[in-house]
Amino acid sequence: MTKPNARLLFIPVSGPMGMGEYARSVAIATAMVQRSPGVEVHFALSRAAPYAAATPFATTLLPSSPTFHPREVSALIREFRPRVVVFDNAGRTQQLRAAHEAGARVVFVSSRRRQRRKAFRLRWLPLLDEHWIAYPEFIAGSLTPLERLKLRLAGGPRIRYVDTLLPLADAALATDTLARLGLKSRGYVLVVPGGGSAHPGAENAPGTVAAAARAIAAHGYPTVLVGTSAGDANDPQPLQRVPLLPLAQLCELIRGARLVICNGGDTLLQVLACGRPCVAVPIAHDQAHRIDSCARAGLALPAPLDSQAIESAARRLLESGTGPAATVHPGEARVRNCLEEVLSALSALAS
Repeated sequence: MTKPNARLLFIPVSGPMGMGEYARSVAIATAMVQRSPGVEVHFALSRAAPYAAATPFATTLLPSSPTFHPREVSALIREFRPRVVVFDNAGRTQQLRAAHEAGARVVFVSSRRRQRRKAFRLRWLPLLDEHWIAYPEFIAGSLTPLERLKLRLAGGPRIRYVDTLLPLADAALATDTLARLGLKSRGYVLVVPGGGSAHPGAENAPGTVAAAARAIAAHGYPTVLVGTSAGDANDPQPLQRVPLLPLAQLCELIRGARLVICNGGDTLLQVLACGRPCVAVPIAHDQAHRIDSCARAGLALPAPLDSQAIESAARRLLESGTGPAATVHPGEARVRNCLEEVLSALSALAS
């Protein structure tokens, strides 16, 4: 059991673009506090991150991503004296050593090949208690012979594939969320372009996906577009725009959707963990591989970042009534919700 006064420090990559690491850390921290209300949580973030000022936990703001500030992060670790430090795609050797010397247990999360290679460096392995690979094994790849050899030589750390993280189903919240929007379960298309900043080469991604949502709604399909509440004169009547939602509400909308259109980031994996049919659109350079892996597994239908192509792919699934993940049940999903596993691991580390 987690000590009632345990301190957890989250150090995700952060900056003006993207928010996947931060969103993952907040989801874990929120669930940990709900499970153990006495846990004290602190974040280290770039002050340039658009979400930094609204973080619901105590925060130390840095001029840029924490990786670039080893002295300041090391000082924070010595001052805060956390029981567990979670580095999400962030961190340098000096920072890991500071955590180790302060008596903290160390978790490193990797979602990119470069960060995964860093975590398997021989000088890092003794500093880590757990290494979480933040994708399903069929996307991230199994451990290589060299990685297995290094683990045997170093005697650890524990490796976990963390497919995705989402709150458990909440029937009351689902009923309330659908009622407020006037929706019926399995009666609407959910469109989630993404909540982060624009990525190079895809600056107009939200507008492109919104155009596809308007076109789908124009064919009479009730459609919910997440990420903006500002209406448009061209919006057809079946289209609803809603602002960014708390993860728990968004997940209930995903579970109730007939079809979900999303980017190739964390939302894609959340949709697949819920077993919903999905059209996936890459809006960042690292998302194409992820989408291709899911498409090859028969879990998602890919579409390029083009409004007509997105509309065409969505209508193909809607009109056929079959397609990727259309017959997947929660117990059969290839993508697992690992929230409980992660919370149990942190509780054990913090005990």
